[in-house]
Amino acid sequence: MLDIGLIFKIAAVGILVLVLDKLLTSSGKGEYAAMTNLVGVIIILMMVINLIGKLFTTVKTIFTF
Repeated sequence: MLDIGLIFKIAAVGILVLVLDKLLTSSGKGEYAAMTNLVGVIIILMMVINLIGKLFTTVKTIFTF
């Protein structure tokens, strides 16, 4: 079952990246803003990949005889 905490963690990372992006862009540091966005996407992808790994493990245990 999907943990609601994971959704909140993803939303928190997204909000944090959004705020940092706006602050860095407005101060003229576009390169750092792009790097912050990239790091945020990587963090969220790692969370989702971990969840997909758990799904595959569950499916494998269901279909083993």
